[in-house]
Amino acid sequence: MKWLSVLVATGFVCSAADVAVVEEIVAKVNGDIITRGELEQKRKQLEADLKQQGGTQVTIQQSLADHEKDILRNRIDELLLQQKGKDLNINVDSEWSKYQADLQRQAKIADPERFQAYVKEQTGMPFEDFKQQTKDTMMTQHVIRQEVGGKMNVSHEDIQKYYDAHKQDFVRKEQIFLREILVSTEGKDAAGVAAAEKKAKDLVARARKGERFPELARDNSDALTAQSYGDLGTGYKKGDLNKLMEDQVWEKPKGYVTDPIKIDNGFEILRVEEHQKAGQADVAEVENEITDKILSPRMQPKVREYLTKLREDAFLEIKAGYTDTGAAPGKDTAWKDPAQLKPETTSKQEVKSKTKHKKFLWAVPIPGTKTAETSSSK
Repeated sequence: MKWLSVLVATGFVCSAADVAVVEEIVAKVNGDIITRGELEQKRKQLEADLKQQGGTQVTIQQSLADHEKDILRNRIDELLLQQKGKDLNINVDSEWSKYQADLQRQAKIADPERFQAYVKEQTGMPFEDFKQQTKDTMMTQHVIRQEVGGKMNVSHEDIQKYYDAHKQDFVRKEQIFLREILVSTEGKDAAGVAAAEKKAKDLVARARKGERFPELARDNSDALTAQSYGDLGTGYKKGDLNKLMEDQVWEKPKGYVTDPIKIDNGFEILRVEEHQKAGQADVAEVENEITDKILSPRMQPKVREYLTKLREDAFLEIKAGYTDTGAAPGKDTAWKDPAQLKPETTSKQEVKSKTKHKKFLWAVPIPGTKTAETSSSK
């Protein structure tokens, strides 16, 4: 058996009876590893997703059998794309901040601790795990767009042809897109409110003189949207906005910045980012949308080709009994390191003689990676 044994002691040196195999590495992908536990967790998540979609037990089990063979392949795909993203110095911090701000706004939870508890309740995972998983997904999407989609072209003739054949899909409802800056007055006395109003007026003046509104929002707004540069996200249709705010922006042109609007918790400043008129959208307005629709069916085979190329260039080893269904043809990925860590045995006398050297965590070097450091206290 080729097992990786991780030995954990909570006090003195462990005896053989205390030693347990807690995890097994099943694949090595450059500097990362994939464990049996990871794959089992992915399988459970897949099964839960299929059950949520509905269907009989028979159809769920059939779908599970169809998809679970690709679980290792998909995990290798994820790691290769994340590694490539790091190589390309892709940073998704601002994208994550905008996404988090949108979630908080939708949940109407401003307090960070309450929001993190809400995320755990909704997802079943700690907030930091959810954050990392989301950022990893964003990273892989960036790599695919840049390295695959960015190298695929659609001619103007194809765009026009698609537009002419699907005009009914591009009939728009009137809506307005906005950014905001909120200068809060919560908990402030009369002098504080006056100072907040002055600050709001100064920000309006700066924006109208040409300073970039997104940066002003990021640096000065007290709203959750400050993390996303004041972006209020999806468009607002007539009647969606508070009437006081709607009257200030509805008939205004793109780029218009309102005077400070007094609301219950402060002074709100709005900027018109776009005003989409009702009716048939011009082809130029929907060119990017059409490009995505045309490229979408072409993307999957191209992404698969790209992932095959990443595999060809990667250090990749897979244990016997596990199959990468996306393997690069001709590449040898056999597990070549037969090393295993066997459980240690020790006598009572040896334990007694080592009581001065308590070890709280023994880290085991992973074959093919940098030697792990051993953490101990004396």
